Amino acid sequence: MRLAITVAAAVVAASALVSPASAQDAVTYAFDGSFDDAAFGVESAIVGRGLVIDHVSHVGEMLSRTASDVGSDVEIFAQADVYQFCSAVLSRKVMEADPMNLVYCPYGIFVAERAGEVTIGYRAFPDGPMQEVQALLDEIVREAAGL
Repeated sequence: MRLAITVAAAVVAASALVSPASAQDAVTYAFDGSFDDAAFGVESAIVGRGLVIDHVSHVGEMLSRTASDVGSDVEIFAQADVYQFCSAVLSRKVMEADPMNLVYCPYGIFVAERAGEVTIGYRAFPDGPMQEVQALLDEIVREAAGL
């Protein structure tokens, strides 16, 4: 649930092409196209690097499905998915530098549609070794966004 709240806050904060959402620690990019095209772009960019998508969390579906259960009629997203994966090479490198970097794995990239706008993004990482992971995520997201 915490990830869903973080993703929701990050997407709401996205208002420019590149907009680090400091309070939510997210980096987001607007996508000029459909949710499905953005999702395909993210999947292709991840798999194209030889990485395996471990899980796709369908956050948007979950929020829609459970809205009435929690007493809400607010549509947060038309659609929202989070793609989770790891890089054995980078994960080993950052965890050898600090085993507590485990907290950041798996890495996630989200695609969300809200009010007709599609956004792709990821959680920003702290300075230090995790910046190499952030660089990978940024490459993937930029490729998926066609930038």
